[in-house]
Amino acid sequence: MQSPFPPIEDYGFLSDCETTALVAPSGNVEWLCVPRIDSPSVFAAMLDRDAGGFRLGPADIVVPADRRYLPGTSVLETSWGTPTGWIIVRDVLLMGPWHHEEELSHTHRRAPTDYDADHVLLRTVRCVTGEVQVTLECEPVFDYGRRGARWAYTNHVYHQGVARAAGTDLELALTTDMRIGFEGGRATARTLLKEGDTRFCALTWTEHPPPYTYGEAQARLTWTAHHWQHWLARGNFPDHRFRNYLERSALTLKGLTFAPTGALAAAATTSLPETPGGERNWDYRYSWIRDASWALWGLYTLGFEWEANDFFYFIADVAERDLDLQIMYGVGGERDLDEEILDHLSGYEGARPVRIGNAAYQHRQNDVWGAVLDAVYLHTKSRDRLDERIWRILKRQVENAITHWKEPDRGIWEIRGEPKHFTSSKVMCWVAVDRGVRLARIRGDLVLAARWRKVANEIHADICAHAVDERGVFTAHYDTDALDASVLLIPLMGFLPPDDPRVRATVMAVADELSVDEMVLRYQPGKTDEGFEDVTEEGTFTICSFWLVSAFTLIGEHVRARRLCQKLLSFAGPLGLYAEEIDPRSGRHLGNFPQAFTHLALINAVIHVIDVEQREGPSLFP
Repeated sequence: MQSPFPPIEDYGFLSDCETTALVAPSGNVEWLCVPRIDSPSVFAAMLDRDAGGFRLGPADIVVPADRRYLPGTSVLETSWGTPTGWIIVRDVLLMGPWHHEEELSHTHRRAPTDYDADHVLLRTVRCVTGEVQVTLECEPVFDYGRRGARWAYTNHVYHQGVARAAGTDLELALTTDMRIGFEGGRATARTLLKEGDTRFCALTWTEHPPPYTYGEAQARLTWTAHHWQHWLARGNFPDHRFRNYLERSALTLKGLTFAPTGALAAAATTSLPETPGGERNWDYRYSWIRDASWALWGLYTLGFEWEANDFFYFIADVAERDLDLQIMYGVGGERDLDEEILDHLSGYEGARPVRIGNAAYQHRQNDVWGAVLDAVYLHTKSRDRLDERIWRILKRQVENAITHWKEPDRGIWEIRGEPKHFTSSKVMCWVAVDRGVRLARIRGDLVLAARWRKVANEIHADICAHAVDERGVFTAHYDTDALDASVLLIPLMGFLPPDDPRVRATVMAVADELSVDEMVLRYQPGKTDEGFEDVTEEGTFTICSFWLVSAFTLIGEHVRARRLCQKLLSFAGPLGLYAEEIDPRSGRHLGNFPQAFTHLALINAVIHVIDVEQREGPSLFP
């Protein structure tokens, strides 16, 4: 039986850099949390078909003719063909000029820019030929589907309604040039558009005004589109046929950035399942420290230094504040991300439980210090000094790595089984100390650099002694012969040179033994204690497949790198977006969406492949 839920990869992603929305192909907004990306939802149909949605489209057709982003933007355009005519719908979370000229912002901690979120979800429709009956249905259900809405008209008569719910101060205002009516918790409108006719509707949740005419709506949409195009034009993209993948990844990462603090959210969603119908359903609307070095590498490489610096200083803020660095934080820097199960939601295609919050914030993950130190090192290489504030922070993180590197942890995949001596965690502790040595030398503290280098050598020797099997392959942790894709970090982080026999053996073992149809699993499920029952099957982890592309380029397997890269790019969703995992046989995406870590790894892999082409020439590839 056909699922009522759209495929995860088919959702369109909107952002104003403070919140995000996901739009189904049917024209239904099925995920929106306001006022922040991690706030309670007002539309959550992607987790339960009765948890709220907002559709604008033809009356009797739900499958569009085409969907795309306006080039260089995060403005989603959907084209609809009906037996009687054609319409085009455009959806956008509006941006506008900086708002806070007379008062200070209560949320912004980074330096103001020329633009700011307008806190408006705008939808416009234009009939391009013939005539089409258009319907609007807006049914918010506040607080993750727990509080139904009550609508009331305003002094704009039939052209504006306000939705409220008991137990919450949040109000949603729906403004439109259509005439709306109320049916219980739903605001509806229906109108016949003829060639050249236009309509708009705007949903707002703050004091910032909506547009009140189509002309004003179109002007603000155009301003937002130009904003995204001007932002993208700041980037440094190679003139290559893979360029559009890099550009869409850059726009996605920008959209997952919480502008007031600079934090980068791991994904826009919660509880989209890693296994169909399974229980590994997590809330990823938070900022992981592990993403820091990848984010800075990708953003600096593509020329987005402002965004890289904002994320760096978000990490610096929490690292300065907290003696013990957590593996993740709220996008506002919040420490406590207590997990809650929402039993009233059915879950995406029945995948339960639905969770908000993430108890993994309490896990010990020994890779955090390496992520921070590599980020500091990348940041420092982009300028000519290392200031005293950052030096104090990094010294503490290096010393924490030195204190704890011998201890087991839960690894990069945050297993909920027993802690182990994971190889990748040990490698990242080495990264922390190694980068500390380099930074100490920049500071001229040669005594401290020598002491840290001794410890780095000790960690290096310990890993090589305990994490390599009889084949010369690095294993998942010290007590197993199982493979784990995170060992691909060994060449990517410079732990060993690419021509080391153990590096080549490890990369080829991952490619040949941890892959399904060339795409990489993160680990061998039957040999990893996840703490759950549904661990015998999961999709291939897309970031790991992109890591393998980068590792192939480093060890000279250029043809395999190019082939795998092309295959992975072919699995992008219709709008160029990626979830966390991909079923290699069906191409179906699994897990939260869109996934920042995946797009970061895509940037790394594509840049590696392009560099090889430019260095070796296109004749290298058949």
